[in-house]
Amino acid sequence: MDEPAVQAFDAASLEEARAEVQHRTGELYLEFLRRDSMSCGLYVLEPGADDPQEPHQEDEVYVVLSGRAQLMVAGRDHPVEPGGVLFVGRTVPHRFHDVTERLSVLVFFAPAESA
Repeated sequence: MDEPAVQAFDAASLEEARAEVQHRTGELYLEFLRRDSMSCGLYVLEPGADDPQEPHQEDEVYVVLSGRAQLMVAGRDHPVEPGGVLFVGRTVPHRFHDVTERLSVLVFFAPAESA
């Protein structure tokens, strides 16, 4: 089957779907697009939450929709705030911490995140 040339998403609908998944499974992440070349998802952490993620086998870009936190990458902190864009290379240890406002980020993996 051919993949569509364009797909459109809106943040409110993605958040609603992600909240439903979290309610059912406890997952903090909702993947909403997958191609061989990339995958995209929405990740949300509440204030004070622990970020359970481990290093990935793919390059990763975060686009911060809302919230404030710190992103520790390879032992160094980087501020996270609305409008920020952060790149993390494959296999580099990283995690969000000191989440002071509900953090909502779009996550882009290239190539697509491995299972």
